[in-house]
Amino acid sequence: MSNTVHKDTGLRRTGTYSAVAALLAGVMATTSFVPAANAAGLTATSFTADFSAMAALKDLAGKVKGKIAVLLPETTTSARYTSFDEPYLKKAFAAAGLTADQFIITNAQGSESTELTQAQSAISQGASVLVVDPISSGVGASIETYAKQHGVPVIDYDRLTLGGARDYYVSFDNVGVGTLIGKGMEQCLVDWKVQKPQILVMRGAPTDNNATLFAQGYMGVLKAGFDSGKYTNVAEPAGTWDPATARTTFEQQYTAHSNINAAVVPNDDNANAVISYLKTLKVPAKTFPTTGQDATLTGLQNVLAGYQCGTVYKAIYLEAQASAALAIYLASGTQPPAALINGKTPDSQAKIDVPSVLLTPLWVTSATMAKTVVKDGFVDAKKLCAGALAKACAAADIKP
Repeated sequence: MSNTVHKDTGLRRTGTYSAVAALLAGVMATTSFVPAANAAGLTATSFTADFSAMAALKDLAGKVKGKIAVLLPETTTSARYTSFDEPYLKKAFAAAGLTADQFIITNAQGSESTELTQAQSAISQGASVLVVDPISSGVGASIETYAKQHGVPVIDYDRLTLGGARDYYVSFDNVGVGTLIGKGMEQCLVDWKVQKPQILVMRGAPTDNNATLFAQGYMGVLKAGFDSGKYTNVAEPAGTWDPATARTTFEQQYTAHSNINAAVVPNDDNANAVISYLKTLKVPAKTFPTTGQDATLTGLQNVLAGYQCGTVYKAIYLEAQASAALAIYLASGTQPPAALINGKTPDSQAKIDVPSVLLTPLWVTSATMAKTVVKDGFVDAKKLCAGALAKACAAADIKP
């Protein structure tokens, strides 16, 4: 993803638009926040699969000024935004007592200019808070600059806008995600009895701040093993989120270093690209550890089949509720409770630490799959256990 900052598209301001923008700027500039002690005291761990915690915000929902607008990025590389984020956000807002005309949810379908236009349009429609999952830090910064000019606070959702001007960030603990990947690899090396581990360290796209944090987590775990000689860090090629590129990268590295017998991979799609190549070489199951995240159907099936050690599960219903709750606090002029804002995330470009709601990810293996992703309905057990995986599902106590 590009980090190029896009210029304001210069939408014409009608008299109505200007009046609304001026009104919002005045409201946000003069609003004095109600202390958190006088509001629903949610914490970062309050949220559950039944959305019951959102009911604590019903009094605040009645005080919301304007609309809450959520800007989602795309559907091309991930189905999560239509399958999970949008319906969970709608459910969270409704559970808190908001009506359908009090929030706006749009998807830019991968177009940066569309995402900027959607932000401008939302503000013209009376949005008093933006929740933004930016396609890139470039367009994210443009959106946040525009919002700031109009007195509208912004919450970065899932992905931090580097160099941005947001007020808060809501995501999973991304260093924690990487830590789970690193620990998962170490456990797998033991369980699969890998001799003299020769590890290829792969990364996500260098333009994605999350990828940097993931790598910080897993390298933090593996460093002691590399330094002591317990493991060998064979190579750290350039990162990508494109599976085809990941496969090409792995093939090149494996050709150059035929001793590689494990690969730290930062997500399930890239791991599947690596695994697909290993299968063409007839590499047996439970001999060549790989890792991943996102708990995709394919990733979970690779775990069951013994080609992937595990995957990081990030329960999106937690992220949706935390973002909706934070937005309601801001839109109602209420200071968010300190226990909700439980961390800080460094913005390496803006050189600041962003107040954050950091949620807890889970490492999922065959042993824990039934009680996590299957129980939560995150994956369809019938699809998961189709064909040759029926036996593995039975052993994992997964009932289609």
